[in-house]
Amino acid sequence: MIKTILFDVDGVLLSEEHYFDASALTVWEMLISKNYLALSPDKFKTDYTKDEIKSIRENVFQHDTVLKFQKSRGLNANWDMIYLTFGYQLIHLLSQVKDVEFEKITKWMQNAIDREALVEIGKTLNHYHVTTQFETFVPDFERSDATKQELLCYLNELAKEKLGVDTTLFKGHDALWSVCEHVSQEWYVGDENVIASTGRPSVQLGKKGFLANETTLAASKDIDELFRFLTNSGFKIGVGTGRPALETIQPFHHLDWLKHFDENHIVTADEVLNAEKELTEKKSLSKPHPFTYIKGLYGKNTSNDHCLRIELPIENGEEILIVGDSLADLLAARQLGCKFAAVLTGLSGKDARIDFEKHEADYILDSVLDLNEIF
Repeated sequence: MIKTILFDVDGVLLSEEHYFDASALTVWEMLISKNYLALSPDKFKTDYTKDEIKSIRENVFQHDTVLKFQKSRGLNANWDMIYLTFGYQLIHLLSQVKDVEFEKITKWMQNAIDREALVEIGKTLNHYHVTTQFETFVPDFERSDATKQELLCYLNELAKEKLGVDTTLFKGHDALWSVCEHVSQEWYVGDENVIASTGRPSVQLGKKGFLANETTLAASKDIDELFRFLTNSGFKIGVGTGRPALETIQPFHHLDWLKHFDENHIVTADEVLNAEKELTEKKSLSKPHPFTYIKGLYGKNTSNDHCLRIELPIENGEEILIVGDSLADLLAARQLGCKFAAVLTGLSGKDARIDFEKHEADYILDSVLDLNEIF
């Protein structure tokens, strides 16, 4: 019998669309802005229209085929997807000048790439005619069986193939990943919230952010009533999301959903990043690693070390239901030995049903509101 329900947020309760818009704008800015590679600084601005954002996203993510591919391989965090997309373009750009700038490329590929390094690379690239090539991303990655965090490391193999340089530079959660994260947060939370979100000031001011324009995936009052029904029925509910705390708590407060939750069981990317910093051996604890849901289950006041030492699958896993929209959520649930309800309101919509059937999700729901039918 199910006793505890843990919810993912994006694609289940709140729309991911603004996150994907911000992700596309991040890659775009890092390619063209004077603050980074400066390929077309005259085309950069901070107030793109909806149509311009749509066009940029269609280009960067190839009508979302790049995003869908990454999600199909178990990659779930937007920052990882930005890193992978931009890292691929960086390799492609450098491949166009490798015959004349091999020495510099070798140096860049063997040292941390921070914002200053990107500016330096951009100054070199601007001596030549180079072009981006988003359409080859999926074909190049389809040649690999890499999944989840292995996708980030596969960039090293592409660097060897396309640049002729042996490197272990690409692994995620490095200097370049940090740049991607910060630019992304500028776009998503806007000038007003950047320092609260990242602890660092904006590199580029003028961004309004998407935080005030969250879109729910069902009527907010209906989701509110679902939470009320579940808690009144005796279920314990919690959250395990890849969103940072600011981008979770603030919308939940605005939508008046927080009253249904014990915040000790609302676990976000902030808790995941803090746990990663405590590790002696650096690795990702983002989904599909089950840490987010383990922490959500046992509570934020449970030590990270204890959460990581819990033997999997957990005891009484059949009493816990994870509600998510992605393969990463399903894989995390499987490691935990929990039940999984797939919701078809994520990026792939109802097309995701085939994958969830293939992976034998316990429940497949058109909307999170369909949980009412299960219970």
